[in-house]
Amino acid sequence: MTFAQRWRSVSPDDIRARAATVRHEARSDAALAEPADETLNEAAARAALTLRHGSAAPAAIALIAALAEATALTLALWGATRGFAPLAAAGLGASLAAAALIAVAACAAGWALGGYRIGTLRAFAPGFLRAAAGLTLAMGAVAAAAWSGRLSFDGLGTLWGVGLATLALARVGVAAVSDWCVTAGLTERRAVIVGGGAAAERLIRGLDARADNDIRICAIFDDRDDDRSPPLVAGARKLGGIAELVAFARVAHIDMLIVTLPLEAEQRILTLLGQLWVLPVDIRLSAYSSDFEFRRRSLDDGFIPVLDRPLRGGRRAVKRALDVAVASLALAALSPVMLAAALAIRVETRGPVIFRQQRHGYNHQPVEVWKFRSMRHEAADPTARKVVTRGDPRVTRVGRFIRKTSIDELPQLFNVLAGTLSLVGPRPHVLNAVSSRAQTFAEIVGGYSGRHRVPPGITGWAQINGWRGEIDDPEKLRKRFEHDLYYIENWSLRLDLYILAMTPLRLLRTENAY
Repeated sequence: MTFAQRWRSVSPDDIRARAATVRHEARSDAALAEPADETLNEAAARAALTLRHGSAAPAAIALIAALAEATALTLALWGATRGFAPLAAAGLGASLAAAALIAVAACAAGWALGGYRIGTLRAFAPGFLRAAAGLTLAMGAVAAAAWSGRLSFDGLGTLWGVGLATLALARVGVAAVSDWCVTAGLTERRAVIVGGGAAAERLIRGLDARADNDIRICAIFDDRDDDRSPPLVAGARKLGGIAELVAFARVAHIDMLIVTLPLEAEQRILTLLGQLWVLPVDIRLSAYSSDFEFRRRSLDDGFIPVLDRPLRGGRRAVKRALDVAVASLALAALSPVMLAAALAIRVETRGPVIFRQQRHGYNHQPVEVWKFRSMRHEAADPTARKVVTRGDPRVTRVGRFIRKTSIDELPQLFNVLAGTLSLVGPRPHVLNAVSSRAQTFAEIVGGYSGRHRVPPGITGWAQINGWRGEIDDPEKLRKRFEHDLYYIENWSLRLDLYILAMTPLRLLRTENAY
């Protein structure tokens, strides 16, 4: 087995096991738990701030292009339906619905034919041909429906011609905008090199030689001194060591980490991965040889995949669409319950109805989470210095009820709409959270921030499996952590829907809610 094949078979569990071994050897659970607390040097901090806004994913551009074309096609076909005999006598609403159905079918077929890949979108001819093929398939379906219903075909050719003309005009604009987005670097993949020196230079030179390269090297991080790892390599600056890299990636929007160490340096690479797996990025090993060529073309364009970021590309867009749709419906349906809870809180005790608290969000960044206030206002504890326990005198009568029924969590639906939370994900914990034994969560679980590789959620896999409530035993947090990692590494739309469906049933089990 080659080194490349061995690295392709490495699992996240292997990497976490290596991290645990290193922590054990260092005789400290916190040795690698939260390297993000490292302070950035001035140069790294400045560079991170310039990269704090993300680039546009090609999938997002493709989705916008598809929506624009579907809209234009719907309007054009709607205007042409008067000439198509089966729809000529239909009302405005029916003809608009038919035009929209044809347009969506045409764009869906064009998508399946590859008409919305970023390279195809940039070039008019291949993009138009695929879109036209999609429209032709949709028109074929219309013809088949008319034939089966023994309806007239009069005007179908005109309808098809109007559609082709519309797509041609749309593709001129789409090609121009898509090409500008790519040329301006809006779709670039931002990468950081782990390990400098000659190997990093070979990688940078090799990427520069590729005409289709969309990877931008933003910085180099290496623990070695300047003699072994120069501060400037092929125009890329070394900004610090590995601990600073984690802090850098918490601020900057980075898509990929590329490790340029020799593939045979297995222990060193595993040790690095044990520190870096907590970040929501793709991690790759460079497979460039000394002559700037790829060793094997099949190795993911010159890289050996080790870890993939969760919810990449269209998967995150699908999850976000689910969040917005379900949260909007839930707010409409549950608004009477929320209004009643707000009035009960207001009547029982003085103070604000909403309790705001800073918690860890996506990529370990702090986010403000909303809840209905369940404690007396003067006893409210935004920093959670004292853990809520069973029979806690700070909790009001109304508060006890809304905590037991989880009604106190409903304002977080507004957090979902704002994008700081998801409906489903690891539950967000307060900053510097501690257990009932005054142990920080990072001390109990090494690599604790790895659960922040996806947006936190109102409910999650751990919660529907009974792991909620007070952390009075370290094992409870470890079980939550294991369930969170399972969710992150096995995410699917089906899993989210299952968790949402099971949450109301699990709320009936209130023994750990107080």
